[in-house]
Amino acid sequence: MAINKKQVGVIVAGVAAVALIGGGIVWAVSAGNSAAADDAKGTTEEQVAAASQFDLTSQNAADRPTIEPVQAAVDALEASGFAPIEAGKLTVAISPFAAPLGVLASDDDATVIGTEADFGALIADGLGLEYNPVAVNWADWPLGIQSGKYDLVASNVTVTEERKELYDFASYRQDLLGFYVQAESDIDAIEGAEDISGLKIVVGSGTNQEKILLAWNLELEEAGEAPAELVYYDDQAASDLALSSGRVDASFGPNATAAYRAATTGETKLVGTVNGGWPETAPIAAGTAKGNGLVEPVQLVLQSIIDDGTYDEVLDRWALTTEAVDVSEVNPPGLPKP
Repeated sequence: MAINKKQVGVIVAGVAAVALIGGGIVWAVSAGNSAAADDAKGTTEEQVAAASQFDLTSQNAADRPTIEPVQAAVDALEASGFAPIEAGKLTVAISPFAAPLGVLASDDDATVIGTEADFGALIADGLGLEYNPVAVNWADWPLGIQSGKYDLVASNVTVTEERKELYDFASYRQDLLGFYVQAESDIDAIEGAEDISGLKIVVGSGTNQEKILLAWNLELEEAGEAPAELVYYDDQAASDLALSSGRVDASFGPNATAAYRAATTGETKLVGTVNGGWPETAPIAAGTAKGNGLVEPVQLVLQSIIDDGTYDEVLDRWALTTEAVDVSEVNPPGLPKP
């Protein structure tokens, strides 16, 4: 099924709020050029200026960082015997559903932009191949990789031990959940159970972040301390309004999308992160079919851009420096099987 702008929720004029919650997607889209929308959100000139740092048109793809082929990776690719699905191209599956990770450009129905698109393009550059991104529903990449429809997936995929049985991975980002509070809040840090005592915190129902907060509440109750009050909303707009109006103290969810909202609105700040698989840890990684020889060359490219600073350029331009890693690993430890 083709993906179009109506399905993914077009981001209009660069002002949007998007979150991934429990594997689902919650959209809140506002028209940045609408005075009524600005008034409703309390948008200030400073906020509009912050939002403008993200060019969500197809020009963004033209402006993304590029590199020359990484000779060690090119040599490794040739020695591996790997053959791309389309000769001379690297076909990369990306789900364009959440800024800053991946969205369709606001001025066309085809160009995928975001961090994952940038990393996919750099991997193709480093391998000496033409970048061929394909917009896919997130649930469709596993079968697509196994069946040979796509060479690579770069779409915010967390490494798990179960996935490693069918795919190879080269890591490139931390998988983080973030605590965000009002920009003017007196709360400076949330690092553990003792920091949430008595707070009202927005969290998605049935998510891993909810499990974390419930576990921390149990710790507090066993210690005779007041637990946090967990607050649930059906959509991101309501959640954002509750935080901005002071009805809740903090929100806790996927860091990437929350970091983007903080950068575009200027209304919130990050005060703490927790690995997405807490208490376990696992990174975000690019995935290939198991044993096809592609993952080692991909890792060489990723390590090369980490070492030369191109990696930081990508994270800087999407406000995701908090998720940086120092090393790309092949098949690092993943989240344990259920």
